Amino acid sequence: MASLLLVGAMVLAGCSGSPGGTHIEPPVPTATKRPGEPIKAELTWQEAKAKAHAMELEIAALIPKDAVVSTDQKKEGMLLSCNKTEHNWKGLTTITVAEGTKIEPMVRAIEAHYRAKGTKVSADWNPSGNYRIQIDLPAPGENYIVSEGLAPNQIDIDSGSPCFTLPEGIYPGGDF
Repeated sequence: MASLLLVGAMVLAGCSGSPGGTHIEPPVPTATKRPGEPIKAELTWQEAKAKAHAMELEIAALIPKDAVVSTDQKKEGMLLSCNKTEHNWKGLTTITVAEGTKIEPMVRAIEAHYRAKGTKVSADWNPSGNYRIQIDLPAPGENYIVSEGLAPNQIDIDSGSPCFTLPEGIYPGGDF
C-alpha cells in the first residue's frame, strides 16, 4: 500500500511539471524585449503599418466633422531604422479643412485629449512657425506628429509605427 502511495505521489509530482511539485515556467516566447518592457509578440511590417494607419484615423476623428473637407490617407509609406535590427513604418494622413478654419486650436485640442489619457505628448513650433505636437506611445518607435500642413487649410498626421524586425531577405528601401 505504501508503494502505491509513493507511486501516486510521483505521478502527481510529474503532472505538476517537475519533481517535488514545484511549477516550471514555460519557455519565454521569442520576442523583442527591452529592459522594463513587457514581452511583446513580434509584429510584421504589415501589422505595424495597419496599427499606424488605425492611429492616424483615430487622431483624424478628433477633428470636428463639420470642419473636415477631405481626408487623404497615404496607402504607402517608407521604412526608417529604429536601431541596427529593427525598422518602423512611416506614413501620412492629410486632412483638408474648410477655408478659414483655425488649425492651431484643433491641434491643441488633440494635444489635450492625449494628455488627459496620460499619453506622453510634446509640443513646439515647426520651422514654418506652426504649432505641432508629437504623441509618443509606449511601444518603441511609435509616434505621431500633428501640425498644420504645408498647404493652407491642411492638418498633417505623420505616423511612425512600433518597431519591428524585417524578415530575412527583405530590403528596407522603397515603398511599403
